[in-house]
Amino acid sequence: MKSNQRTSTIGLALGSGASRGWSHIGILKALLREGIEPDIVCGTSVGAMIGASYLAGNLEKLEEWVLGSTRTDVLRFFNIKFTQSGLVDEERFKRFLHGYVAAEDTRIEDLPRPYAAIATDLDNGREAWFREGPLAEAVRASMAMPGLFPAVNADKRWLVDGGLVNPVPVSTCRALGADVVIAVNLNSDIVGKHSTKRRPPPAESDNEESKGMLQNLKQATREYSNSIFAHHDKPEDAPRSFFAITNAINIFQDRITRSRLAGDPAEIVLSPRLAHIGMLEFHHAPEAIAEGESCVQKALTEIHRLVGKA
Repeated sequence: MKSNQRTSTIGLALGSGASRGWSHIGILKALLREGIEPDIVCGTSVGAMIGASYLAGNLEKLEEWVLGSTRTDVLRFFNIKFTQSGLVDEERFKRFLHGYVAAEDTRIEDLPRPYAAIATDLDNGREAWFREGPLAEAVRASMAMPGLFPAVNADKRWLVDGGLVNPVPVSTCRALGADVVIAVNLNSDIVGKHSTKRRPPPAESDNEESKGMLQNLKQATREYSNSIFAHHDKPEDAPRSFFAITNAINIFQDRITRSRLAGDPAEIVLSPRLAHIGMLEFHHAPEAIAEGESCVQKALTEIHRLVGKA
């Protein structure tokens, strides 16, 4: 329930960050427990997905799925045939979005609060803001990381991940009318601030399905899937290709985020400390969600003061 003392229009800018984005769930839960409901929700990439799920009334359902998911569940989303459009099984991903984020017929203009998903126009590099139309399609475009997800065609434009141009969409919240923005930056500690040495995650139960999936992966796919779940732990060896790609993405997202936040700072910036979680280590959802809740608790006094509830 919203407080009668509310004096500000609150915008929530949920940033990009792949598997670290599960912390958005914890942040939303903690804010809502305090009676702080955002009036405007904008998201980039995984932030667009979490924000959409919240406004569509599916956040609890999505949380249940992510808390119960395993590395094997994540691998099911990847197409080992290496299609030209990307590595993600597009149809499986669509089914996931329709089941846990937004039904196929859910439209942005029908949501209870203003919402925008940010994507990047692949032809000219400009931001594309989804303010109307099918919600799941907007999320898919915002999350279309080149090489992993296929680009999405919308209004005769080919669109890819919004994190390429606006990783934390504070500017979008402002444009939609927010005068206090709570921004979530998932990129604050991902470059050069954690050890590259890390033991691989514990093996999962050896059920027949998992064995069959792993045994059928081609050599290139084995290297790829191993890279998803491990950091580069031998400095003397050349980094694996996927490690190099993900670290390159981390570097430019960090630089772009710093630049955008410097030019259009938010009143409150929440920065979950999740550098130890790799880009596609989605099975670390419990600690990511817990860290999101912890971030809110640490900033609660300032949040209450700025939104007019102190």
